[in-house]
Amino acid sequence: MRIAILLENFVDEMEFIYPLFRFKEEGFDVDIISPIVGEFKSKNGLFLKSNYSIDAVDSKDYDCVFVPGGYAPDRLRRNQKIINFIKFMYENNQIICAICHGPSLLISAGIVKDKQLTAHMAIKDDLANAGAIFTGNNVEYDKNIVTGKDIDALPQMMKIAIELLYKKSNKENIS
Repeated sequence: MRIAILLENFVDEMEFIYPLFRFKEEGFDVDIISPIVGEFKSKNGLFLKSNYSIDAVDSKDYDCVFVPGGYAPDRLRRNQKIINFIKFMYENNQIICAICHGPSLLISAGIVKDKQLTAHMAIKDDLANAGAIFTGNNVEYDKNIVTGKDIDALPQMMKIAIELLYKKSNKENIS
């Protein structure tokens, strides 16, 4: 399984680091993708590095994308190639995870209409105005989209995402 974790300046480092190591713990290949390869400063001043630019990857190679929160999603949603990456993942039934402010990127990708989602309360109206069904629950799972409210949602989100990846892997192995 190959996972993409998106990175931009002002990411919430806990929402970035936890999934990074949890996916690695499962033995999945994890790529950190950003608009350009380089170092990015988190909300709290930690420097994190990407290993691929969005120009250097092919969305067909990924089984899952994780969008951490913080202020990074607002920066990521300004990049059409990142938006196209998310759209492709959704249209090809790959797993999409977004936490906190992460679902704002899903709004820009146009994939939230009629989906039960959760997120930080600050984007509740944005999700509702884009046609999502905002629940405010800690975690939501609707088809191939897993969303979380805040860092407390990470254990449950990761459990769901990993279960979905193993189910996907077993179906591929049966074919």
